[in-house]
Amino acid sequence: MKAMRFSAPFFVGLLLLAACNSGGSSGSPAGSVAESAAASAGASAAAGPVCDGEVDGQLARICDAGKIVAFTDPAYPPQSSLNATTQEYEGFDIDVTNEIAAQLGVDVEFVTPSFDLVVAGDWSERWDMAVGSVTITEDRKEILDFTVPYYFTPAQMATFEASDIQTIDDFAGKTACVGEATTYLDWIEGNLTLPPEAGDVAEVPEGLKSTTLPTDIDCADDWASGRTDFEGWISSITTVEGAIKDDYAIRKVGDPIFFEPLGVCFDKAVEDRASLVTAVNQIVQDMHDDGTLTAMSEKWFDGIDLTTH
Repeated sequence: MKAMRFSAPFFVGLLLLAACNSGGSSGSPAGSVAESAAASAGASAAAGPVCDGEVDGQLARICDAGKIVAFTDPAYPPQSSLNATTQEYEGFDIDVTNEIAAQLGVDVEFVTPSFDLVVAGDWSERWDMAVGSVTITEDRKEILDFTVPYYFTPAQMATFEASDIQTIDDFAGKTACVGEATTYLDWIEGNLTLPPEAGDVAEVPEGLKSTTLPTDIDCADDWASGRTDFEGWISSITTVEGAIKDDYAIRKVGDPIFFEPLGVCFDKAVEDRASLVTAVNQIVQDMHDDGTLTAMSEKWFDGIDLTTH
């Protein structure tokens, strides 16, 4: 696959949408997000922690507190999970979050609200950012700001080993289990609005229905507990393959149905978020450029680089 480097124009395009939708006064931070992004497009983390420089707005509050509060899913391996022995979070998303915090110059406090609350926006500053494998969609950009994608994952259909299903078309008229408020649910319901960079999206099998659980892996857990009222499961291919590796009696069906561009996201309801969004976007781009994200991906995804599409 050809490596894709998302440049400043892509990010500024996302942030221009934020400015157009804000309706704030000309001096409001929401109206200056794109200007801030353009002004700092050449910034580098090599100069030292971001908080050691001049900061303002939401970023200044984070620097003063000495910590950034970040969403994570405690049951989404290998992206994020709580280690039962150490009682610490671990995974690809956790490593990315920790690196962002280190380059800002602050600690991380992880919180675990439900995913549907994250993508609904209006966080009331209960957390500052989400590095939780949140897919960038046109609908979500109405209420959330995104960085450039930090990685991409294929969305994969699966079934239990005893099922007769062999192809994606065989799911016609069946029921598939998906996590709540996910792009997998959007796909089944015909509401998926991925940006053009995501590429082609497979057609939904005719009559495919959905049932939802709080997070993706719950579907596989319910199969393991004997539930049989759904024959399909849709999740990230990394989660499906992780379940297979952990001896769940499931198998993949067909090719990926679409590719998800995943970004760090922020709440547009925070009017002075511009400096934070801009700083984290630059950090993510730097992590692409210096190979940090590739190394993290290969560590957690069995040697596979999912940071390009």
